[in-house]
Amino acid sequence: MLDNHQKNIATFIHLSTFSRFIIPLGNIIAPLVLWIANKEKSEFVDSHGKQAINFQISIFLYALIIGTISIPFFIFKMFHGIDFIDFHGFQDFHINIGKPSPLLYIGGGLGFIAIVGFILELVFIIIASLKAREGNYYKYPLTINFIK
Repeated sequence: MLDNHQKNIATFIHLSTFSRFIIPLGNIIAPLVLWIANKEKSEFVDSHGKQAINFQISIFLYALIIGTISIPFFIFKMFHGIDFIDFHGFQDFHINIGKPSPLLYIGGGLGFIAIVGFILELVFIIIASLKAREGNYYKYPLTINFIK
C-alpha cells in the first residue's frame, strides 16, 4: 500500500526536472539525487525515478542530435555568398532576403521540431507528476531505458 510520502517523493522526482531552468543539467542531477536517496524505500519511487531520469537523458540525447544536425544548415546559410579564398573584408558581405535557401527551410523545420519537442516534454512531465501524485505508474513515451 502506498502512503502519501512515497507519492510525494515520486511527484517531486518528476517536478525536480524543472530545476534545469535554475541549475545547468539540473533536469538530470536533481531527480538523480532524489532517486538515489529514496530508491530503496519503495518500488514505486524506484520506478518513477528511473522513468524520470531515463526520459531526461533521452530528451538530452534527442536535443543534441537535432542541434548537431541543424547548426550546419544555419552556418551554411549565413556564410553563403562569401568567398573565403579571396576575402578582403566585409565590403562584399551581403544578405539576400528575397531568395530563401532550402537550407533555411530544413534548419527552420528542425528548429520547429525542437520547439514542439520542448512543449511535449513539459506536458509529459506534468502528466507524470499527476500520475505519481495519484499513486499510478507512468511510462514516458519515446524513452530509451538507460537505467533498468
